[in-house]
Amino acid sequence: MGAWQANHLRNGPDWTLVRSTVKRHAERVRKTRRRIADLLVLCAIAGVVAYAVLERQGRAPVASVRADPVRTPGALNPDVMQASIGETICVRGWTATVRPPTSYTSELKRQQMVEYGETGPPSAYQEDHLISLELGGAPADPRNLWPEPYPRASTVDQIENALNDKVCSGQLSLADAQRQEAALKHSYG
Repeated sequence: MGAWQANHLRNGPDWTLVRSTVKRHAERVRKTRRRIADLLVLCAIAGVVAYAVLERQGRAPVASVRADPVRTPGALNPDVMQASIGETICVRGWTATVRPPTSYTSELKRQQMVEYGETGPPSAYQEDHLISLELGGAPADPRNLWPEPYPRASTVDQIENALNDKVCSGQLSLADAQRQEAALKHSYG
């Protein structure tokens, strides 16, 4: 048995060293998570921009429906504020508690598809929130819902999740995230 091992067995671990090692590791994990969240947001935005360029060149696979600022200006859930994100949007599963029933959103989607001039099958669209539930959007307010085509809707879901991560980690304010999301959907769909 070596001197270090004998000392360790006799005196126990050096808790100061253990705590400092754990703190350094935890900080590295936090920094890595922040970098991953930033990278996800950048990748998602790059994907949106690439899709918009392809669409303008006539090579996008599905026509992009942009949220109309008049028909769909967005609406906020009054229960979600910067001070309440720890009890609302940053709680895993919270959005399921406020999501409107599909019977409501399916009927609204059919109505709004007519208003937006969309003639495809309703199954090719998601009735999406302009300000997502993950960022405190009003769940059932028609001013916050619009028919977004697939696969674009799936791409935007990733952006919404990345913005939620940034808000919940304190990297972005709730209001800034809501503005970014609305600008993205009004500009690129």
